[in-house]
Amino acid sequence: MQDLAEILKNNSYPGRGIAVGNGRVYYFIMGRSVNSRNRIFVETEDGIRTEAHDASKMEDPSLIIYHPVRTMGEALVVTNGDQTDTIVEAGSFRDGCMAREYEPDAPNFTPRISAIVNGDGTFEMSILKHVDGRCVREFFAYEGADEGCGYFISTYQGDGSPLPTFAGEPIAVRMGEPDEIWDALNIDNKVSLYTNVAGEVKLYNKNLGD
Repeated sequence: MQDLAEILKNNSYPGRGIAVGNGRVYYFIMGRSVNSRNRIFVETEDGIRTEAHDASKMEDPSLIIYHPVRTMGEALVVTNGDQTDTIVEAGSFRDGCMAREYEPDAPNFTPRISAIVNGDGTFEMSILKHVDGRCVREFFAYEGADEGCGYFISTYQGDGSPLPTFAGEPIAVRMGEPDEIWDALNIDNKVSLYTNVAGEVKLYNKNLGD
């Protein structure tokens, strides 16, 4: 089992990432362009959303402004795009993911990563990715995780041109503490981090001085 913080320290650009464990949920965003970096997380009634830090610098909001986290009954839905809304509106994690595909940002074709944490501690993760011109939808279901442990999935394996899509199963990790995860993200590329530890939510925003 790997340490999540070490994985992030050794990867300058995993893109966006979700880690789910026993009583812990982490979601982070990173950016290479001015548009992607010009964001913050803000709390909403049922989760969080991304917003432009400086509205005058916002260019195309279509793939960068969305609700990453929303509740669905007793469950918590976490994703890297507006598929959060699709899942919640469908009332089903599987049905919501099956209705969507990877992002239309050729040549990267950024995958859509999603997770749902159920009230009983079980959870699922999904990745929708571009393979040979088609969408491959992968699902991973977990009965839970040991204390301090969890699973991590990101959009990319690392930096590159085009960006290489995450491959394989979610990685079994030691989750680490929120401050440790924020510090581990690449200083130039990190943008925001959401952490939920036993229901206590904390937001980190580089643009706000965190």
